[in-house]
Amino acid sequence: NAITFNAAISACEKVGEWEKALQMLGLAKKSNVELDTITFSAAISACEKGGEWETALGVLSVMSKTNVELNTITFNASISACEKGAEWENALQLFGAMAQHMVQCDLITFNSAISTCEKGSQWQ
Repeated sequence: NAITFNAAISACEKVGEWEKALQMLGLAKKSNVELDTITFSAAISACEKGGEWETALGVLSVMSKTNVELNTITFNASISACEKGAEWENALQLFGAMAQHMVQCDLITFNSAISTCEKGSQWQ
């Protein structure tokens, strides 16, 4: 069920196994388990921790196409993935998309966006 897959993907994230997290996500999808915000957010976080910003954005894209609710945690993990990859333009696009999706920004959102700009020498 979804709770089991969420726990497994979260465990993969915590030990830096982003590839296994994505395998679990794929298995959950093939098993017709109803994927939720927690499932996708855990997979995005696993990619972020593994320095895989492109993969994280790919998971976010799939998530948005499946009508699963995007939330602050999802966007924060995605922005943080961009931060680690010094992808300030993508991070700022995500920051702007939060308003479009009516998702509330928090302190983590602002800090990640600012840090991404700093790492990309985009302080002006």
